[in-house]
Amino acid sequence: PKTAWPPTLPTFFLTGTDEHGQKVQRAADAAGITPQEQADSTVVRFQELWEKLEITHDDFLRTTEERHKKVVQNILQNLYDKGEIYRAEYDGWYCVPCERFFMEKDLEEGTCPECKRSVDRITEANYFFKMSKYQDWLIKYINDNPKFIQPDYRKNETLGFLSKELNDLCISRPKSRLPWGVELPFDSDFVTYVWFDALVNYISAVGYLADDEKFGKWWPASCHLVGKDILTTHTVYWPTMLKAVGVSMPETIFAHGWWLSGRSKMSKTDGNVVDPMEFAEKYGCDPFRYFLMAEMTLGQDAAFTAEAFVRRYNTDLANDLGNLLSRVTKLIRSHCNGAIPTCGELDEAEKKLSETAVGAAKGMSESVDNMRLDQGLAGVANLMRECNRYLEIRQPWTLGKEGKKEELGTVLYCAAEVLRIVAGLLFPVMPGKMAELRAVLGIADAEPDFDLLAEWGKLEAGQEVGKARSLFPRIVDNKKNEAPAKEQKKEKKVNAGTGIIEYDDFMKVQLKTATILEAEKVEGADKLLRVKIRVGEEERQIVAGIAQHYEPEALKGKTVVVVANLKAAKIRGVESNGMLLAASSDDALRLVTLDGELPSGSQVR
Repeated sequence: PKTAWPPTLPTFFLTGTDEHGQKVQRAADAAGITPQEQADSTVVRFQELWEKLEITHDDFLRTTEERHKKVVQNILQNLYDKGEIYRAEYDGWYCVPCERFFMEKDLEEGTCPECKRSVDRITEANYFFKMSKYQDWLIKYINDNPKFIQPDYRKNETLGFLSKELNDLCISRPKSRLPWGVELPFDSDFVTYVWFDALVNYISAVGYLADDEKFGKWWPASCHLVGKDILTTHTVYWPTMLKAVGVSMPETIFAHGWWLSGRSKMSKTDGNVVDPMEFAEKYGCDPFRYFLMAEMTLGQDAAFTAEAFVRRYNTDLANDLGNLLSRVTKLIRSHCNGAIPTCGELDEAEKKLSETAVGAAKGMSESVDNMRLDQGLAGVANLMRECNRYLEIRQPWTLGKEGKKEELGTVLYCAAEVLRIVAGLLFPVMPGKMAELRAVLGIADAEPDFDLLAEWGKLEAGQEVGKARSLFPRIVDNKKNEAPAKEQKKEKKVNAGTGIIEYDDFMKVQLKTATILEAEKVEGADKLLRVKIRVGEEERQIVAGIAQHYEPEALKGKTVVVVANLKAAKIRGVESNGMLLAASSDDALRLVTLDGELPSGSQVR
């Protein structure tokens, strides 16, 4: 569908395994087994991992299945009969890990331009698809359909590739060198090039040439989500193949980045791989999924560290969400006979909270449409913080002591309603934990009605609230706590004297990009400006001592860096929620800004 939110819209999730090619053949030879046995033993790992991480799908297609191979052979025969495939001699360089041929001019210092590993010189007869004849058409199609390749810089990368002469695509391998693959229907001495075979899975899985009704329902696909390292195969090979066959293009091909360990791509060769199974078992599947989606901006690379996971887990889940649930349920059980209270008239604080909640729901919808899940989750995290802040301002525990039952009921209802909305918005990310949260609120259905998430006041009063166990127990760094107290104090003292702070302390600071919406001078203060900013989906104000260096109008539209998790304070009677970063020397002061475009709310690392 054009939008994947709410998740109840008809959606067909496809995944699977590409099982042909020289890598599989070599692995099988090394293990002394057949390629099919090699594929059968390997696919189980993926299927077990998907189940462990609760990654659901409508179809898991293996390219060794007969239903897929029949479609591949039919397409090959069709293109051969139309004169789109021809036989010729080939002389070039082949990269086994990437399963791709490269010309001499494409190599980088004699190695594969993609993976930087060694290549083999090969001269042999092969069959070629006339891909070059579609070069001009493809360039025009990409330019005419700006959403076809996303993000935009990946579109530009593809257009850069197409600015050079496009070669025809070698789509076969002789069985004498590689017997493992889909046999060419018009020449039994050859098998199909793995990429020509694998790409066809997108249409073979949804009924192409087998079930017209099913294919008509699900194609064209709304989105191919692919890794950036296979951009060319998906944005050049695949569209030209579809054009030649006469099948519509997918709406969007979206290339995501890599998870990095430090500054390097995770790789078995480098030994810096994080085992997701081990991580999920240690910390729980749901928090692990939340971290992956909240931490990465789709399209860009992201750094994976255990420290980053613990920081986000403790901040967003243990502190903001876990504590909020615990506070609200305890207060309801102790002051409202254990049932959701009736909501009275909303004051300004309640109206602001309800607007933030509805905004978070709408923001999530937009973020899914824009493939910015991190922004949607940032909006939810902000809602949780706002609700905790709301409780600090309204102090329901004090209202309870003072016997202000009606006002107390309104406050606790509003906080519980925020929890209902948060549980619904986070349900696709953390289905297990959010079902538990909904059960604590007394909501019978484990799965939320997603259509109600952007509406305030849908939580039914009178529902019995359960006792909340700790959904997200705080992760404690045991190694850090093992050091004797005297040693810890001594180390802190030494660090304080040298101006050094602990890494963990520094990582508590959340630096984010923000867009300045407006600025004005604070009345009665020569040095202060009240600056209104947008951080992701949230608007807030900061009081900054920059009035002698910037005119208010000159600040509008600037993208700056802010400390986003600083405790709110009042300066000259004006609330300040955060801090601008600036550099100064003598009498000069300049705000820290960016050297390129990034969305508001992006994390500064």
